[in-house]
Amino acid sequence: MEVPNWLLPPPLHTLLRRLHKALAPERKAALRARKSTSGIYSQPSQAIRSSQWQARPLPPPLQKRYVEITGPAEPKLIINALHSGADAFMADLEDALTPHWERQLQAQEALYHAARGQLCFTSPEGKEYRLDPAYPTLLLARPRGLHLVERHYCVDGKPIAASFFDTAVYLYHNAEALLRRGAGPYLYIPKIESPAEARVWAHLLTLCEETLGLPLGTIRVTVLIETFPAALQVEEIVYELREHIAGLNAGRWDYLFSVIKAHQHQRHFVLPEREALTMEVPFLRAYAEEVVRAAHRRGILAIGGMSAFIPDRKNPELNAQAFARVEKDKRREIAQGFDGAWVAHPDLVPLVRDLFEKGLQSRPNQLEKLPSPPATREQLCAFPSLAKPLPLQSVKRNIEVFLFYLTAWLQGQGAVALFHLMEDTATAEIARAQLWQWLFAEKPPLTDRGAPISVALYESLIAEALQTYPNISAQAARLLRELVYSPTFIPFLTSYAYRRYVP
Repeated sequence: MEVPNWLLPPPLHTLLRRLHKALAPERKAALRARKSTSGIYSQPSQAIRSSQWQARPLPPPLQKRYVEITGPAEPKLIINALHSGADAFMADLEDALTPHWERQLQAQEALYHAARGQLCFTSPEGKEYRLDPAYPTLLLARPRGLHLVERHYCVDGKPIAASFFDTAVYLYHNAEALLRRGAGPYLYIPKIESPAEARVWAHLLTLCEETLGLPLGTIRVTVLIETFPAALQVEEIVYELREHIAGLNAGRWDYLFSVIKAHQHQRHFVLPEREALTMEVPFLRAYAEEVVRAAHRRGILAIGGMSAFIPDRKNPELNAQAFARVEKDKRREIAQGFDGAWVAHPDLVPLVRDLFEKGLQSRPNQLEKLPSPPATREQLCAFPSLAKPLPLQSVKRNIEVFLFYLTAWLQGQGAVALFHLMEDTATAEIARAQLWQWLFAEKPPLTDRGAPISVALYESLIAEALQTYPNISAQAARLLRELVYSPTFIPFLTSYAYRRYVP
C-alpha cells in the first residue's frame, strides 16, 4: 500500500528518526533483559516503595472511567464504539489489529479523522456510518509493544520499533486536535515487563512532547499490567512513568499467557484449562488486588478486566446467563477497588456502567480504597496444580480457537467473535501456551477420556477441526504446528508470524 503524503510528512520523518536514534539502544537493552530469568525474581525497590511520592494529578477527562470499550482501530468499529455511551474507547493497534502494513496505515488514517469528529465509513453492502462530531466518549489509542518492529519504515536501514512508529504518528497528527476537543493525547501501553521498559516509554513520551511543543505531562498513559514480571514490580513501573501515568489496567488474559511463558523451563509447572482459571483463583485475585493497591497508593485509577462476551440478540436465554456472569465479575472488581472495567461489545456498556454507578455511589472513582498489605511473591505465585484430568473438550476448544484465530489473523483480521466471545491475540496466546505447556510437561497430563496429551492427540483434533470447519486454512494449521510443537517456547505468535507470513 502506498503511504499518503499527508500521513508521513517531513517533520514526522524527523521525529521518527530522532526517536530511533535516541531510544533504539535503550529499547534493545531492556528487551535483552527479557531473555534472563532475573526479571522474574527481581526484588521490589524498597527506596521507591517507602518514599512518599505521587503520580502527576489526573486531568479531568481521566477521573471517571466506569466502562471502557475496546477493539481494533477500524473505521466502522471506531464509530460504533464512540457512539456506545462508554466513558472511553481504546482503539487498538496491537492485539486486536494485525501488523499488516495496510491495516496499520488505515488505522492511523481512521484515528486522524476520528480525532476531528470527521470519520465516515461505507460498508461493502452500502450501509453508511458517520461519526457524530460531538461524540462524548474519550478516544484512547494502544500502540504496539516494544518487542515488535515495523519493517516497512526504516531508519538508516534498520526497522523502527513499532511502538515508536505508532506513538509518534498518532501524537503528531492528533495531540492538538484532541486537546481542542477538551480531551487529550491519551494512550494505553502494552506488554511492559520491567521498570527499565517503563523508562523507555517515559523517554519516548517526553521526547514526543518536546518535539511537538507540548508541556510535560500532556500525554497521559494507562499501563496494562499484563505480564508476570510486571506484577512483581508494579510500583516501580508507576514510578518510572509518574509524569505521564493515569492508570493501570488488569490485562488478565495476557497475564495468564505470561505466567506460562515465565515458567516455561519448569516442566513440572502445569496449569489447568483456561475455563478453570477464573479471577476467584487465589493467584489471580492477588494479582488484581496488587494492581488496585499500587494504582491507588500513587493516585491513579485501576481499570478492571475484559468482559469479552458477545451478545446474541436472537438468544435471550444465553444472554441472560452471560450477563449474570458479567455482573458477578464486575461486582467482584468493584469490591476489590477497581474504578472501571473493559467490555468488548456495546450491549454490555449499560450493564457495566450501572454497576459502577451504583457501586461507587456516583463518585467518579474510589481512589481512597487501598487494599493492604501488598501482595507477596508467595501469593502471586500460588498457582493451582492440575489435580484432575484435563477435559478433552477444553483441549479441543483451545485448538479450534487457535485455528480459527490464526486463519483470520493471516488474512489481516485481529479480533474475531468465536463461540460468543471476542478473541484477540491475547486469548489466542493463552490457547497456544496451554497446548504447548501440556505437551512439553515433565509428565503430560491425561484427558478425561484416558488418553495422554500428545502430538498424536493434537493431530487428531486438528484433522477433526479441518474437516468440520472448511474455512480453517491449511496455513493456519501449519502455523499452529510450528508454534505448539516447537521444543523452545516461541515468545510471541505476532513476532513469529510477522516475520514468516506477513508480506
